[in-house]
Amino acid sequence: MADKPVIVIVDYHKGNLSSMARGLARAGAEAQVTDDPERIRAADGIVLPGVGSFYDAIAFMRESGQDRAVIDAVAGGAGTPFLGVCLGLQLLFERGDEGVPDAPVPAAAPAPADAPAEVPPVPAGSDLRDAPGTVFEAEGKRWVRGLGLLKGSCTVLPADRLKIPHVGWDQVHLTPAGLACPLHDGFDEGANLYFTHSYALDGDADAGDIAARTFYARAFGSVVWHGNIYGCQFHPEKSSAHGHRILENFVRIVEARVKEVGA
Repeated sequence: MADKPVIVIVDYHKGNLSSMARGLARAGAEAQVTDDPERIRAADGIVLPGVGSFYDAIAFMRESGQDRAVIDAVAGGAGTPFLGVCLGLQLLFERGDEGVPDAPVPAAAPAPADAPAEVPPVPAGSDLRDAPGTVFEAEGKRWVRGLGLLKGSCTVLPADRLKIPHVGWDQVHLTPAGLACPLHDGFDEGANLYFTHSYALDGDADAGDIAARTFYARAFGSVVWHGNIYGCQFHPEKSSAHGHRILENFVRIVEARVKEVGA
């Protein structure tokens, strides 16, 4: 086993990813930025960063094959630890409505025959069986499908009383499920972390997947956890000591998985 776990930062060609690479390196990982699906599959851990819009990001991931690489690694037999950050958290879910183009809706397609059994099932005939990046209509609006690793939708925060986007330091409150989350080891309840976003997880996510909540414009899941899948709406790489603790904990999660597989 290498001295440091190899954690790949998925590059979908939006923005500067160097701050995340530096943060993971400080936390003890060998951080590699790549757009190569095979390197994503081979990584000890995967980070999907938060840059751009839901539609643009998932469209690039689908066109490049990154979507299948992430799903194969995370939900397949490897059980690779995964951390989604900001938009990266949102892309974990079934659908989002950010940046969806006004274009014809493609015909529905069946789920791929080789889809890993571990991917959460959806009802027969559901639109959500289509591939990531597919545009569809439901509930009077246009959506684009995400990775579908977790159940739920991502929608814009309401601008009724507070300024949107939500930018700055805000509190993260642990849920009962989140008290056991290894990403929160040594994390202070109510700690302030750095947010910058206009869209967030909606209320249709499974409550058991919500490890922490933040209250701004509405309550939303600011940390999610499901097995080897983790996500945070805030930017840990920009969140001082508490953010560094999150990255350190993720590196330890990856190290533990490497040891388990190598045993």
